[in-house]
Amino acid sequence: MQKQDGKDPALAVLDTLVVDRQAVSPENPVPKAADEGLHILLVEDSEPSVELIRQTLLDSGLKFSMATVDSREGFEAELSRQAPGIILSDYWLPTFDGGMALEITKQVAPDVPFIFVTGGLGEEVVIEMLKQGATDYVLKSRLSRLVPAVNRALRETEQRRERQEAEEKLRRSHGQLRALSSRLQLVREEERTRIAREVHDELGQALTGLKLDLSWLYGRLAGNSVMHRMVKAMSSQVDATILTVRRIATELRPGVLDSLGLAAAIEWQTTDFQSRTCILCETTIDVKEAVWDRELSTACFRAFQETLTNIIRHAKATRVEVRLTQVDHELILTVRDNGRGISEKEAADARSIGLIGMRERLAQVGGGVQFAGAPNQGTTVTIRVPMPEAVADGPGRA
Repeated sequence: MQKQDGKDPALAVLDTLVVDRQAVSPENPVPKAADEGLHILLVEDSEPSVELIRQTLLDSGLKFSMATVDSREGFEAELSRQAPGIILSDYWLPTFDGGMALEITKQVAPDVPFIFVTGGLGEEVVIEMLKQGATDYVLKSRLSRLVPAVNRALRETEQRRERQEAEEKLRRSHGQLRALSSRLQLVREEERTRIAREVHDELGQALTGLKLDLSWLYGRLAGNSVMHRMVKAMSSQVDATILTVRRIATELRPGVLDSLGLAAAIEWQTTDFQSRTCILCETTIDVKEAVWDRELSTACFRAFQETLTNIIRHAKATRVEVRLTQVDHELILTVRDNGRGISEKEAADARSIGLIGMRERLAQVGGGVQFAGAPNQGTTVTIRVPMPEAVADGPGRA
């Protein structure tokens, strides 16, 4: 037997079932009973039970339409014809059972609430059906619970839909923020590169010219010891300024990173760090140099710089070990110090802008960073970045 307000729907088999998924997607949510009328799919083979359930729902004032089926073919056909707002199902039918109806529902319309309305279910069956995804169950002998159960199921479905929409909006917002952050980082690096080039070239050339002029002037002041001392002092000041300009340009964008690559830049930065801080550094490079992606190299290098900055500020270390390796398709940079050790609370602190910046920068190239520390036993920072395929499969692979 199969009914839809007195009309027989077409039959279809599961293999040719085409379900209109959009009708139950988050973009097209389950209809609200109060606003648009609720479409109910009832799986029931007993005419008296059908009429009793229909009348119970009508007496509650619920606005609804109902399609009734009693076979698997009819159930599948009705699902393909119109997505219901809720499914009510008997458990025991001659050629079909509620468990199979629930399984089909979870496959083709997982967001539709499913309530068993049956004459009797053992406790073990009830528990199993609820585990399988049933929303609720109502005994036919206690149909007074049917309307509250339907309303609760619809309310929970609406709340779940709203939560999914909020989560999707949050994901889109996070994706947009990450894209914006990536763009800002790219613009920042481009600007730093441009400024570094101009500082190095323009100021460097101007200072070099001034140095030559002072040398010429020094040679024209023979016999004037006072002027000689002044010119020599000015020349020394120019030399110091040239070194400062070079340092500033290098800090803005190390030329070695672009010309020689990440491995050379890490070695240079470690040597510079040791000379400035007197912290003993040991560097191990276990990769063959390759032409790595500029964005990847920049992300790793900036994260490495931030790690060294944190060691200066917080670690109180006297020794640092740096190791750059390539394992399969992954580039791994490990920085270990013998300082006070970072705590889990510090590593997870939302106010640690430097650590958050490292995570975000590395995430933009598909990588990540881990922090591990123990009190007075130091901190280990492990940076992992997937290598581009052309690099991972090429001569740079170790």
